[in-house]
Amino acid sequence: MSIFDELNTSLQEAVEIQKGKTKASRVTRHEVADVRAIRAKLHVSQAEFADAMGTSIDTIKSWETKRRNPTGLAAKVLATIQENPSFFNELASH
Repeated sequence: MSIFDELNTSLQEAVEIQKGKTKASRVTRHEVADVRAIRAKLHVSQAEFADAMGTSIDTIKSWETKRRNPTGLAAKVLATIQENPSFFNELASH
Protein backbone atom coordinates (compact mmCIF):
# COMPACT_ATOMS: atom_id res chain seq x y z
CA MET A 1 0.00 0.00 0.00
CA SER A 2 1.44 3.40 -0.97
CA ILE A 3 1.66 6.30 1.45
CA PHE A 4 -1.09 8.05 -0.51
CA ASP A 5 -3.37 5.02 -0.09
CA GLU A 6 -2.61 4.96 3.63
CA LEU A 7 -3.35 8.67 3.97
CA ASN A 8 -6.58 8.32 1.98
CA THR A 9 -7.71 5.40 4.15
CA SER A 10 -6.89 7.39 7.29
CA LEU A 11 -8.85 10.38 6.03
CA GLN A 12 -11.88 8.24 5.18
CA GLU A 13 -11.74 6.67 8.64
CA ALA A 14 -11.54 10.14 10.23
CA VAL A 15 -14.66 11.24 8.37
CA GLU A 16 -16.54 8.15 9.55
CA ILE A 17 -15.43 8.75 13.14
CA GLN A 18 -16.45 12.41 12.96
CA LYS A 19 -19.90 11.42 11.66
CA GLY A 20 -20.24 8.98 14.56
CA LYS A 21 -20.57 6.01 12.21
CA THR A 22 -17.58 4.19 13.66
CA LYS A 23 -15.12 4.31 16.53
CA ALA A 24 -11.39 4.63 16.12
CA SER A 25 -9.87 1.19 15.67
CA ARG A 26 -6.48 2.45 16.71
CA VAL A 27 -4.90 5.63 17.95
CA THR A 28 -1.49 6.58 16.65
CA ARG A 29 0.55 9.29 18.29
CA HIS A 30 3.38 10.97 16.45
CA GLU A 31 6.23 12.82 18.06
CA VAL A 32 5.97 16.53 17.29
CA ALA A 33 8.24 17.07 14.32
CA ASP A 34 10.99 19.68 14.33
CA VAL A 35 9.78 21.42 11.18
CA ARG A 36 12.71 23.83 11.01
CA ALA A 37 15.22 20.95 11.18
CA ILE A 38 13.32 18.98 8.53
CA ARG A 39 13.19 21.99 6.21
CA ALA A 40 16.89 22.78 6.79
CA LYS A 41 17.85 19.20 5.97
CA LEU A 42 15.89 19.46 2.73
CA HIS A 43 17.46 22.83 1.87
CA VAL A 44 14.11 24.41 0.98
CA SER A 45 12.59 27.77 1.86
CA GLN A 46 9.54 28.24 4.02
CA ALA A 47 7.59 29.13 0.87
CA GLU A 48 8.67 25.95 -0.92
CA PHE A 49 7.87 23.85 2.12
CA ALA A 50 4.46 25.49 2.58
CA ASP A 51 3.62 24.92 -1.09
CA ALA A 52 4.54 21.22 -0.90
CA MET A 53 2.57 20.79 2.34
CA GLY A 54 -0.44 22.63 0.93
CA THR A 55 -0.46 25.21 3.70
CA SER A 56 0.51 28.82 4.29
CA ILE A 57 3.91 30.24 5.11
CA ASP A 58 2.38 31.55 8.34
CA THR A 59 1.51 27.99 9.36
CA ILE A 60 5.07 26.86 8.68
CA LYS A 61 6.37 29.79 10.75
CA SER A 62 3.98 28.89 13.59
CA TRP A 63 5.18 25.28 13.55
CA GLU A 64 8.83 26.35 13.50
CA THR A 65 8.43 28.75 16.42
CA LYS A 66 6.34 26.15 18.33
CA ARG A 67 3.36 28.53 18.61
CA ARG A 68 1.32 25.73 17.07
CA ASN A 69 1.96 22.04 16.60
CA PRO A 70 1.15 20.15 13.42
CA THR A 71 -1.70 17.73 14.03
CA GLY A 72 -3.56 15.01 12.19
CA LEU A 73 -2.57 14.41 8.63
CA ALA A 74 0.09 17.15 8.67
CA ALA A 75 1.81 15.47 11.62
CA LYS A 76 1.75 12.13 9.81
CA VAL A 77 3.17 13.63 6.61
CA LEU A 78 5.92 15.41 8.57
CA ALA A 79 6.81 12.16 10.35
CA THR A 80 7.01 10.43 6.97
CA ILE A 81 9.26 13.17 5.56
CA GLN A 82 11.45 12.96 8.66
CA GLU A 83 11.84 9.18 8.22
CA ASN A 84 12.14 9.33 4.45
CA PRO A 85 13.31 12.76 3.16
CA SER A 86 12.93 11.67 -0.47
CA PHE A 87 9.16 11.58 0.12
CA PHE A 88 9.26 15.39 0.17
CA ASN A 89 10.26 15.44 -3.50
CA GLU A 90 7.33 13.20 -4.37
CA LEU A 91 4.99 15.39 -2.34
CA ALA A 92 6.33 18.59 -3.90
CA SER A 93 5.80 17.25 -7.41
CA HIS A 94 2.02 16.94 -6.96
